[in-house]
Amino acid sequence: MHASKRDGGTLDMRLTKADRPGAVSKKPARTAGAKRGSGQGRGPGGGKRGKTGSARQRTKSARVRRGGLVGFLRRIVYWSFVLCIWGGIAGIGVLGYYAAYLPPTSEWKVPQRPPNVRIVAADGSLMANRGDTGGEAVRLEQLPPYLEQAVVSIEDRRFRSHFGLDPIGLMRAMITNFTSGRLVQGGSTLTQQLAKNLFLEPDRTLKRKVQEAVLALWLEANHSKDEILEMYLNRVYLGAGAYGVDAAARRYFDKSARMLSVAEAATLAGLLKAPSRYAPTRNPDLAAGRAATVLAAMAEEGYLTEAEARDAIAAPMRVVTHHTSASENYVADWVMELLPSFVGGIEQDIIVGTTVDLGLQIIAEDALRRALAEDGAKRGVEQGAIVTLDRSGAVKALVGGRDYARSQFNRAVNAHRQPGSAFKPFVYLAALERGLTPGTMRIDEPVRIGKWAPKNYSKSYRGPVSLTEALSLSLNTVAAKLANEVGPRAIIRSARKLGITSPLKPNLSIALGTSEVTPLEIAAAYVPFSNGGYGIVPHVIQSIRTSNGKLLYARKGDGSGRVIDHSTLSDMNMMMSETLLTGTGRAAQLPGRPAGGKTGTSQNFRDGWFIGYTGTFTTAVWLGNDNNSPTKRATGGSLPAKIWKDVMTAGHQGLAVAGLPGVSDRPLTVAQPARNPNAPVPAMPAEGDPARRLPPMRDGSPDGGGPLDLLNRIFGG
Repeated sequence: MHASKRDGGTLDMRLTKADRPGAVSKKPARTAGAKRGSGQGRGPGGGKRGKTGSARQRTKSARVRRGGLVGFLRRIVYWSFVLCIWGGIAGIGVLGYYAAYLPPTSEWKVPQRPPNVRIVAADGSLMANRGDTGGEAVRLEQLPPYLEQAVVSIEDRRFRSHFGLDPIGLMRAMITNFTSGRLVQGGSTLTQQLAKNLFLEPDRTLKRKVQEAVLALWLEANHSKDEILEMYLNRVYLGAGAYGVDAAARRYFDKSARMLSVAEAATLAGLLKAPSRYAPTRNPDLAAGRAATVLAAMAEEGYLTEAEARDAIAAPMRVVTHHTSASENYVADWVMELLPSFVGGIEQDIIVGTTVDLGLQIIAEDALRRALAEDGAKRGVEQGAIVTLDRSGAVKALVGGRDYARSQFNRAVNAHRQPGSAFKPFVYLAALERGLTPGTMRIDEPVRIGKWAPKNYSKSYRGPVSLTEALSLSLNTVAAKLANEVGPRAIIRSARKLGITSPLKPNLSIALGTSEVTPLEIAAAYVPFSNGGYGIVPHVIQSIRTSNGKLLYARKGDGSGRVIDHSTLSDMNMMMSETLLTGTGRAAQLPGRPAGGKTGTSQNFRDGWFIGYTGTFTTAVWLGNDNNSPTKRATGGSLPAKIWKDVMTAGHQGLAVAGLPGVSDRPLTVAQPARNPNAPVPAMPAEGDPARRLPPMRDGSPDGGGPLDLLNRIFGG
């Protein structure tokens, strides 16, 4: 009998010639009779009995062997069947044991996806997503078909045909892992992965795997394949804090998942194996290689032709790296802090409309980064903040720091710093409200009030000066005298009604800005100078809607009404405009556009400020160090004034020129001392001569005053 295996692995049981009766054996077996004389081995009639008997014996042996083999196979089948039965019983027992730890099936339900907060700019463009997922939920039909195909091709090719568990895939994974000697493949289906993500902890135990299988079967029994895939794509973790394909698409490609290309879809599908390892922002080469593997799998499954797969591999992808460093994140974080006071708990996806002008936001961010990159080290400045408000107090731009990725602390909203001379407008406002005028004269001279003896930065004094000149040159002695005249509490009242909310100490040094404020609140307190004297409430949230359009909140409120009377406002604006024309803020001049403002530098040069305004916007710029260490003599009239000018110049492009309330087109100038008409007139330096580039004056706070004062008066600042 020929007992070899044929192709296909079945046993060939056909008889050979040697197995047939009467066949001649090539090597007959010898018998005991063969040793006896003539006629041995012959039967009656001279036949060859020996050979016939030998054939019969071989036939019998073959039958015995065949019967033994069949019996052996029968025993294997039998015991395999028995083992399968007992294995099934054991499996059911294990399944039942661990399933008993699950809640009753009547309580099983898919948990609600954590709500997403979509934060948009004033024009509706997306600034950030906030919430546990980092992206919005998208319907399966809204996604490009090749995103689904990429995920299925690389993660679960039989997704559309299996019942939640894939025995074939599991067996293949077991064999692959066994032959490789390590864990190479996983046998979990997409349904099992979803079950784990929805209901279970990520521990790797037998109990969890059994429960995962039970829940996968339940999901398949209660939801369609499309529903399961949609839930999976909206909840799966794809690295960098992104849960769901939309969050990942925005994180890595700065676009909605609806707009993904084939190559981008393959890149996201490739992240499923190891999100951190294959993130295109961290390991672009590994990500590209993994995407190529996904595209090859798509071609094998027939979703793409080989040519399309090659084209997709070669297609360039623009991976964004600024996403986590963009300054809009400071705004988004602040919005999330404010949100509970508007809508309470968030139970569904919502859209928050803000007042932010995204173009101006980017301008402010770029201006701060560029200035710090160019001059920050030279000036000993590490950080900064910028706030821009419109006449109603709406936040148009807010930059809370140099780089959000490095530090999420929002200095624009939460950093309390000494404003230095930037606080002096509230001192002069209190003085004007007591009856003084811009032309009121005071003596700039050494002063001592009790034990306090403030000095000008230049250590020099000018004698009689008007209040306008004293404010524009930021003279500390005059500010101290005014504080002593009107009293610290009157100054605090003026600051409070304009919008300062931080604690203020009622001492005379408040005149020099020793009480701390935030950039946001001091910017808000300057807005009444620009809008006609009306108090405002700084605000960033304009509206809140659900994802289906239901309005939850719309801003309607105004500010606190008039806080500066018209005549006082006119005087203040004339005085504040002089700071940019002839005073410490000359570096911030906006050619052809009226503006007012004030420099500020705190003690030991720890803080540099410039807060200024036009008839359209008010912007505050702060520079300093988080550890409160001194800068390298960085004053408000230097780098902060330059940044302010850059922001305001770009921010006003295309806007009509608006005058300052109460100020004529011819700004007030500081009165000049009498001059001998026979004295020679100094020649004006030629264009480009370094003498024309007069450095900003400094005072004792230290923002103003210096030996170049006379030249500045002669040449008009």
